[in-house]
Amino acid sequence: MDDMLKMLKELTDANGVPGNEREPRQVMKKYIEPLADEIETDHLGSLIAKKTGSVADGPKIMVAGHLDEIGFMVTNIDERGFLKFQTVGGWWEQVMLAQRVTVMTKEGDVPGVIGSKPPHILPAEARKKSVDKKEMFIDIGATSREEAESFGVRPGDSVVPVCDFTVMKNEKFLMAKAWDNRIGCAIAIEVLRQLQGVDHPNTVYGVGTVQEEVGLRGARTSAHHIQPDIGFGVDVGIAGDTPGVTEKDALAKMGKGPQIIMYDASMISHKGLRDFVTGTADEKEIPYQFDSVPGGGTDSGAIHLTANGVPALSITVATRYIHTHAGILHRDDFENAVKLIVEVIKKLDQDTVKAITFD
Repeated sequence: MDDMLKMLKELTDANGVPGNEREPRQVMKKYIEPLADEIETDHLGSLIAKKTGSVADGPKIMVAGHLDEIGFMVTNIDERGFLKFQTVGGWWEQVMLAQRVTVMTKEGDVPGVIGSKPPHILPAEARKKSVDKKEMFIDIGATSREEAESFGVRPGDSVVPVCDFTVMKNEKFLMAKAWDNRIGCAIAIEVLRQLQGVDHPNTVYGVGTVQEEVGLRGARTSAHHIQPDIGFGVDVGIAGDTPGVTEKDALAKMGKGPQIIMYDASMISHKGLRDFVTGTADEKEIPYQFDSVPGGGTDSGAIHLTANGVPALSITVATRYIHTHAGILHRDDFENAVKLIVEVIKKLDQDTVKAITFD
């Protein structure tokens, strides 16, 4: 396993739901701190790494991926030791049942599985419907509330999906939990790495934001702290290349380049910046795809509303099965996303940013 894959494994294997992103923040800090001039954490927990280019007061470019992954929170322990839970982030009931989870307690991780009433004893009509998440529970192998508490479990504990990082038989295909959005954190790290020793007049911020899955919260606070001139939200996008999905549903295909998001529920992308990025991609022969996601949003949605407004664009990596326990993406898309953002930053300067902003 090469160094890049080792970093991706560490990032995705780390456990961190909204409000408890400590593990992935530590991993991201480990990799990005040697590449930065300064590193700090805002009061919500977003990690901000600053790298100054050849001009001390050059444009501030924010590249933000979010640290958190969708998960659950323990809300109650019943008398038999089963855990009731609240979803943290968007889940579809169809993908939850019988899936392994890890309960993060103050005394260490506790394994569990999401359960419900067996279909064998349900009425015929009930079997045709999805089980409501309110009827689900987490089984940690405890026989009583007291035993569950002796394991260290308490209400408020975070619960995360289980899926070890896996390089698939086609080694370009990578499977893991939490691609949404540790791949964005990896992009931020790699952008700073590839800018080492490169002459450019910008100050680049590689940011790992918190609580994106519950309302873009860390992007709001970290962008307020940075006050960027240009913002990039780097995240996952929908892959439209699986059976049953047509181009009416999703345009992008894995391995065909990063997605340039024209529109989502949180933001209409800045046309000047979008044109500059796609023009750079054309010039450098970097593949890319256009897409729109009317039902979702990224950190760009918070970044672009900072202060007097920030030209912003979401650049995403097409990923299969997002918001489930196991996602799959293509390594080339990740690497081309990094390459594109690096080439864009190399071309930016104060006059270019002004032209993008006020054109």
